[in-house]
Amino acid sequence: MDFGGGDDIRFERIGRAGVVTLTRPKALNALSHDMVRALARALDAWEGDDAIALVLVKGEGRAFCAGGDIMQVYEARRAGAEPPAGFFSDEYRMNARIERYRKPYVALIDGIVMGGGVGISFHGSHRILTQNAQFAMPEVGIGFFPDVGGSHILPRLGSYGMYLALTGNRIGAGDALGCGLATHTVQADDLDALVAALTSTDSPDEALRGLFKPLPPETDKVALSAIDRHFSLPSLEAIVHSLRAAAQGDDFAARTLATLESRSPTSMAVAFRQIGAGRALTMAECMNMEFRILNRMLAGHDFYEGIRAVLVDKDRQPKWRPAGLDAIDPAMIDAYFAPLGERELGL
Repeated sequence: MDFGGGDDIRFERIGRAGVVTLTRPKALNALSHDMVRALARALDAWEGDDAIALVLVKGEGRAFCAGGDIMQVYEARRAGAEPPAGFFSDEYRMNARIERYRKPYVALIDGIVMGGGVGISFHGSHRILTQNAQFAMPEVGIGFFPDVGGSHILPRLGSYGMYLALTGNRIGAGDALGCGLATHTVQADDLDALVAALTSTDSPDEALRGLFKPLPPETDKVALSAIDRHFSLPSLEAIVHSLRAAAQGDDFAARTLATLESRSPTSMAVAFRQIGAGRALTMAECMNMEFRILNRMLAGHDFYEGIRAVLVDKDRQPKWRPAGLDAIDPAMIDAYFAPLGERELGL
């Protein structure tokens, strides 16, 4: 069964399931444009196929999917070429498609899931994580923003979603289950049995019966209370001020403040507004908003500087512009959300 994508993604019909396997383990299954287009074609074909009862997505190796292949963005900039907005438009359309898919869409996440990997998993009906799973939306650390539907997923987690967006911190499967990101947790040793059950039934819930083993949260109640106290505040400046006031006698506040101070100020300001706006938007409206933000990010400085610092030179010393939150002009942030005219995503 070939929908394209070459050797990086495999499509199979196994029993009643359309099975997608990301087969790029050396790159942590990072999504390429070809992989995105191939998955979109498979979803189109399988949605109208009565022989397919559900879609199952999984990854080879130690990651489900660590994100999109953003080096293509950096290389285009270095070569003086147009940034690859087409990759993101196809990806965002697919993210929206998954959210409204008419059949069960089951993601099996055993390992790292970040960025673009979140976009092809956490909009589905069943998000199943093993004890090895690590979730993050770390984009503010590379001068970007939590895209691929982050503005739809994260606001529904309340202050915890704002914390994940602004810090980019990783969480484990227990925390993901506790906050509602995951629908189920299972033991990694049970994955083969779960795949066998999923491919022989029309009902993922039936397949999960007896294999769903809830994992406790990794984050204790004191830290969760602190997250709610700081990250429920009505402005980014208020959050930072609250953390700074508590930092001297509070280890959590000190660590979290240090994390925020290492992130792109522009990215944090955009993410704060994005997550706030997403509370009142549909998935399609979120993706239209994110495409506006994306185009401004691709025309800016911090995204490329973040890629350089983390993936190219690996010095971990990005030079953000502007360098601090106090230099952020609200009008500059407004511009990230302005209409694109003829270039709108148009969902």
